[in-house]
Amino acid sequence: MSPIQSCHLLYVLYIYSTEYDVDGGRDLDIFDINEGLSVGMLLNLKQGRNSIIGDQYRWPKTVPYYFEDDLEINAKGVILKAFEQYRLKTCIDFNPWEGEQNYISIFKGSGCFSSVGNRHVGKQRLSIGTNCDRIATIEHEFLHALGFWHEQSRADRDDYVTIMWDRISEGKEHNFNTYNDTTSSSLGVPYDYGSMMHYSKTAFRNGTEPTIVTKIPAFADVIGQRMEFSDNDLLKLRRLYNCTRSSTFLDTCDFERENICGMIQGPGDQADWIRVTQAPGGPNTDYSNMGKCTGSGYFMHLSTATGKPADTARLESRLLYPKRGYQCLQFFLYNGGGANDQLVILVREYDESHPNGTLRVIQPIVAPPEDLWHLHHVSLNVAKKFRVVFEGIKGDAPSTGGLSLDDINLSETTCPDHVWRVNNFSHIMETTPNNKPIYSPPFKSTEGYTFQMGLYPSGKEGYPGELSAYAHLVTMTGDTEVRKWPCPWKQMTMMLFDQNPDIMRRMNNQRSVTTDPTKKLNELFFWDDPRNVGVEVSEADGTKYFRGPGAGTTVYLTHGRAKSRDFIKGGDAIFLLTMEDVSHLTVTQTIPSSTLPPVTTVTTAILPPTDPCSKVTCGNEGVCVVDAGNAVCRCAVGDDWWHYGENCQYQGSTQDTMTTALIASFSVLGGMLVVTAVSVVCVKRKNKNSGGGGDRGITMSNVTVTGM
Repeated sequence: MSPIQSCHLLYVLYIYSTEYDVDGGRDLDIFDINEGLSVGMLLNLKQGRNSIIGDQYRWPKTVPYYFEDDLEINAKGVILKAFEQYRLKTCIDFNPWEGEQNYISIFKGSGCFSSVGNRHVGKQRLSIGTNCDRIATIEHEFLHALGFWHEQSRADRDDYVTIMWDRISEGKEHNFNTYNDTTSSSLGVPYDYGSMMHYSKTAFRNGTEPTIVTKIPAFADVIGQRMEFSDNDLLKLRRLYNCTRSSTFLDTCDFERENICGMIQGPGDQADWIRVTQAPGGPNTDYSNMGKCTGSGYFMHLSTATGKPADTARLESRLLYPKRGYQCLQFFLYNGGGANDQLVILVREYDESHPNGTLRVIQPIVAPPEDLWHLHHVSLNVAKKFRVVFEGIKGDAPSTGGLSLDDINLSETTCPDHVWRVNNFSHIMETTPNNKPIYSPPFKSTEGYTFQMGLYPSGKEGYPGELSAYAHLVTMTGDTEVRKWPCPWKQMTMMLFDQNPDIMRRMNNQRSVTTDPTKKLNELFFWDDPRNVGVEVSEADGTKYFRGPGAGTTVYLTHGRAKSRDFIKGGDAIFLLTMEDVSHLTVTQTIPSSTLPPVTTVTTAILPPTDPCSKVTCGNEGVCVVDAGNAVCRCAVGDDWWHYGENCQYQGSTQDTMTTALIASFSVLGGMLVVTAVSVVCVKRKNKNSGGGGDRGITMSNVTVTGM
């Protein structure tokens, strides 16, 4: 072997054993990411807390946004996923900026931060910096932008948690202040330990003890969740924006009510679906409650033990009215009948020419008999009024049971590509040694790339009590398909599925990584063909392939959170895996040629066609805003210092302030003296005494007070 070949082999051995941790091995919350940075919330003195009081701070229900070029490609893709959750669960939508007077401009700043509410400054900036590209972090920042403050800022906070002031890092005490309920609105919603806007128990601590202690001990490890919106997060947002329905949600049904969610028995069939709590041949329980709740636990069942082969039964949804033209149908199916019993998904579409509807077959479902509720996804493409039709067909094989349906959800979203079900996951978490991975089967994307999820059920070395997760590219042995290498801009998403029956109440845990074709490790391309940078794998069934290096996180989810909610149901966990092309996000977003008239009732100056801030540079972490049509720098301020000047080019301190105030007292009229003194002192006093949450700040004229 030549020296060059030997060197190359060493590189390959090193790279294929590498798993790149996008979090650097730290479970970073927003206040950790922003720690020590002069960034934070940019808020005005007049706003309230928890939610801003005043309709002038509301955005229209369709919020214009702009992606600045410095945003990471992975972050752009995750932001779009966050927008989909807003559309699914609320009436808030997001559209690319088309010249509206006010819009949110998203950039890669030195942390995760946002203004609170619509500031009517034209270009309102929101930062998704390094390590901020988690979907919950992004949803958190956009909740700020939509008008919400942190949960522990509420006036009734002390009824529910105790703040341990002696454990807080010096200078960070203001992050734990509360606000009078005359200036704060909780929108009539109870205190929410599970809010994604709540600090965790370790926020701003100076040692190892918690800074926030819940008065109900069971919630100690609940506060600070960064998975998804809580029910009350959504309730407050819907109340604030008067939502009557969400943008992309269509239907959900767990069959607990006798009206079976408005479903009907379809015409022209020979049998009926029946609402039951158990069925001969199985299942013995529903999937929603797994038999845990007395007086509930219903599902729909079609018996195939009687009747003739080819007999059908149709269960049809209520009438549905699509907006997007594409939908994802999700449901659980149990086959306790014959080997040839079949479920077929159809749609009945209505128009003027067909007032009684016409049937169109979408997809037959392959589900051999098994003592298991299987999760299925079916993509629809309906653009007119319709019903979803579940058609059960009796096969010609012997049957003592039948087909059963439960937990149906329909939304105008895209379906995940693949489902990886890990049976007996509770046992696997408890018994798998630390630093030992398990792998999903290799899955193929729509563009021909193959990928795989690696999971450490007991965490990587040094991370006990964690789930660690990584995404890998895979090339099958003997694969001759032509693809582009290194793999360019494909986003792989690993989602631990919250198996709550209602899609609107789920809090899935997900992380995404994107293949950057320029990323290198030891002179080799990280995302190159795994045959060049990976290791050959031989499975027990004889399958062989090459697995490339992985990218992911050692801190995917703690065991404590994995055991919460419905992440594990019947002992099993379900991961939804997707690879999608995000190369279009590498292109600069088009800048509108003109500005549209304002869409709110607030009278403000219309921005000129060219953004004034495009020609202004604000130094020292300053942020440019548009005030009355003019570009103005809002400058950063710390505990005992601040920047000032037209471009924030100068720095002042507390000592400078005292000197300036003394000089001013001899040169300014008495009335002006009072105003000046109040203005100088208020910047510091407001920051110290009026306080706020971790990413707060105060905008006063040319000064922005920033914090964590």
